[in-house]
Amino acid sequence: MNSLHAGQFFGVTNTNIQIGGLTLTDTEYTHPYVDWHYHENAYFTFILSGNVIEGNQKEIYHCSAGSLLFHHWQEPHYNIKPKGYTRGFHVELRPDWFEAHGLKSNSLQGSINMQDPHLIKMMYNIFKEVKLDYRLGGLAIESLLTQLLDTAAEPNQSSFKQKPIWALRLKDLLHDSPCATWTLQSLSDELAIHPVHLSRNFSKHFQCNLGDYIRMLKVQAALRMFQHKDSTLTEIALTCGFADQSHFIRSFKALHHITPLTFKKLLKKI
Repeated sequence: MNSLHAGQFFGVTNTNIQIGGLTLTDTEYTHPYVDWHYHENAYFTFILSGNVIEGNQKEIYHCSAGSLLFHHWQEPHYNIKPKGYTRGFHVELRPDWFEAHGLKSNSLQGSINMQDPHLIKMMYNIFKEVKLDYRLGGLAIESLLTQLLDTAAEPNQSSFKQKPIWALRLKDLLHDSPCATWTLQSLSDELAIHPVHLSRNFSKHFQCNLGDYIRMLKVQAALRMFQHKDSTLTEIALTCGFADQSHFIRSFKALHHITPLTFKKLLKKI
C-alpha cells in the first residue's frame, strides 16, 4: 500500500505552502481511480469543485464542492473521481504541530465526513486567509484551525447519538433542503413538536440559534454554486433562498468578512 509524504496527492498540485508544522496544498485531481493508500500526516480534504467518491474501511463518502473530510495518519482509503474538473484544498498537520498548540493528536480518529456547517465555515475562512496572503494570515490560519479541531473533538460534535430524535430529524431536514423557505411553524409541524420547544432547545444541540444555522447552510449552498462560472450573484442569491442580492451579501459578509464577489475571485486563484 502506498504511503504519501507531506504535500503529496494524486493530481496536479498548483500550490504548496509550509506554515510551521502545516502543509497547505491546492490540487487538481486527475486520476479516475486511486487505489488504497494512506498519508504519513493527519489532514483535512476540502472539496472546492467537482465530485469525488472516497472509501475507507468503514464507509463510502460521496463528496461534492463544500465537503470536508478528516483523515488520521495511516488511515487507509481509496478514491474514485467521476468525469469533470475536481479540485481539493488540503491542510496537513504534523504531530509536532498538535503538541506545539496544546492539542491531543488522537482527539480525532479514523476517517470523518464533517457535515457541521460551523466546521465548514471555519475551513472556508482558512482557505480565504491562504488565498488573501498566507504570509500575513499565518496567525489567523493557525487560530482557525485550532478552533476547528477543538470544536470537532467536542463530544456533542463527534456523535449525534446523544441528541433527541427531533434534533436528528431536524438536521436531516435542514441539510437535505438548505435553500427551502422554512418557518418555525412548518418545521415544528414536520417534527411534531411545539414551536416554543424547538426555538428554546435548538441552540443546545446546534451551538447557535435556528436563524443563524439556516443562514450558514444557505451561504454554503451559495459557495458551492461559485464553481458555475455563468451564475450571477443575483441568481445565486435567489436560488439559495435569500430575499435578494443585498440580503445575500450581508449574510455572507457576516460569516466570512469579505464580499461574495471577492471570495468568488479567491476561489479562482490557484
